[in-house]
Amino acid sequence: MPRSALLFLHLLGAVTWVGGMFFAYFCLRPAAAELLEPPQRLKLWVGVFSRFLPVVAGLVLILLATGFSLMAQTGFKNAPIGWHVMQGLGITMAVVFAYLYGVLFPRLRRHSAAAEWPAAAQALNGIRQLVAFNLTLGVVTVAAAVAGR
Repeated sequence: MPRSALLFLHLLGAVTWVGGMFFAYFCLRPAAAELLEPPQRLKLWVGVFSRFLPVVAGLVLILLATGFSLMAQTGFKNAPIGWHVMQGLGITMAVVFAYLYGVLFPRLRRHSAAAEWPAAAQALNGIRQLVAFNLTLGVVTVAAAVAGR
């Protein structure tokens, strides 16, 4: 695949993932807390995550594949240090996402379906914390990409 296509897919994946986390954390979360009672808020998050997380899972695969391909084209030894930082942070973000998607989200969905609101809220809080962590890593990753040029 041409380098420009790899770079396009990589940037599109990163923008969508980091932008989605920003929107969820700073826009949707406060509005939901302001307007909805906890049971409705938890159901909303199950619906939102049911749509967003599978998309992110695909994006993570695309980001890892395009990132490794771009590094291989350049040569790992020849790649700027910022690219190596970006790669390490990206892998860390992927692991955090895998835990969020594979462990915490099923817990949120299961507890919400059973109307176990305190347990569902606890799962959502864990997701919130990991989204904040991954959002921070995402911003640092973008900075590393820019600095690494």
